[in-house]
Amino acid sequence: MDFNLKKLTSDAGVFFTRAVQFTEEKLGSAEKTELDAHLENLIARADCTKNWTEKIFRQTEVLLQPNPSARIEEFFYEKLDKKIPSRTTNGELLGQYMLDAAKDFGPGTPYGSTLITVGEYQSRLGGAEREFLQTSAINFLTPLRNFLEGDWRTISKERRLLENRRLDLDICKARVKKAKQAEAKAAAEPDFQETRPRNYVLSASASALWSEEVDKAEQELRVAQTEFDRQAEVTRLLLEGISSTHVNHLRCLHEFVEAQATYYAQCHQYMQELQKELSRYPNSFASNANPSTSATCPSPVSSATLPGVSPPCLASTSTPGHRKAKVLYDYDAHDTSELSLLADELITVYTVPGMDPDWLVGERGNQKGKVPVTYLELLS
Repeated sequence: MDFNLKKLTSDAGVFFTRAVQFTEEKLGSAEKTELDAHLENLIARADCTKNWTEKIFRQTEVLLQPNPSARIEEFFYEKLDKKIPSRTTNGELLGQYMLDAAKDFGPGTPYGSTLITVGEYQSRLGGAEREFLQTSAINFLTPLRNFLEGDWRTISKERRLLENRRLDLDICKARVKKAKQAEAKAAAEPDFQETRPRNYVLSASASALWSEEVDKAEQELRVAQTEFDRQAEVTRLLLEGISSTHVNHLRCLHEFVEAQATYYAQCHQYMQELQKELSRYPNSFASNANPSTSATCPSPVSSATLPGVSPPCLASTSTPGHRKAKVLYDYDAHDTSELSLLADELITVYTVPGMDPDWLVGERGNQKGKVPVTYLELLS
């Protein structure tokens, strides 16, 4: 108990002297030992790395898991060293809802069968998202977290120790300076007006005491300088390791981008397959009624709107050269010269001299425009 009390008292005294030295430095009344320029640059670079790594890490967490409640839950699981429970992605949940709805609506109905197809692909998209989240967490988030919670904590600890060694060094320098000033004052020429021998004895004794105090302070200064230099070297080696950290994070960044590219390419492939699947289903909401023909002339289509097509009145379906065609797939017109199409509808088509063989002129009621041949099934 006595030992612990002595140690506690000693530590309190050291803390107090460091606090006094730090305060006097801030007030400008005490000298401060400056670190060398190389070490200062390493410290600034390390601080910059830490700050940006932390921001990138936090924002990546938001990107991968936008729900703040879920992020907090995962944080507590990590701190408690427990396995994070598997979480259903939004895509998988939506796909399950669609499949359940299809059972109630009837899988044999157009809406029910379409819900089944879309629900299956939504589940696939959710599975791709789950794989992307897991890959990104392992290959990108984990290395960043290891740096912030491991390497950076070690660097911060050694930097705090270096700062304490610097304060101790400056305290010793101040003590040496004060001791030398007192020694010089004690060794000053005595007042020869004073005739009492006792004063000469006291003066010589004080000079000897201050000389011993100077020697002791200088010895403490040498020890403090050695410890400061050793700690500065340890801190420098750790800070130079930031370059290796950058190389490691660069590799992790490439892996994160690769995971993103794989994920988005997979999603694009699924969506293309889904569009092809849906194009095979009849659109019950599309009107399949044959457009009535009229002998009246509709609004003419200018040659600028439909190149190579003159604006005669619409002819009946029995006009020579005009044929019926069934639309195989949906088609969105790219400009005003083209005609948008809906799968399974019937339109009238014909060709005009000089027109591209891959295109026909399509008519639907009063609408007219170019249509691609590959989207049509010509009927006899």
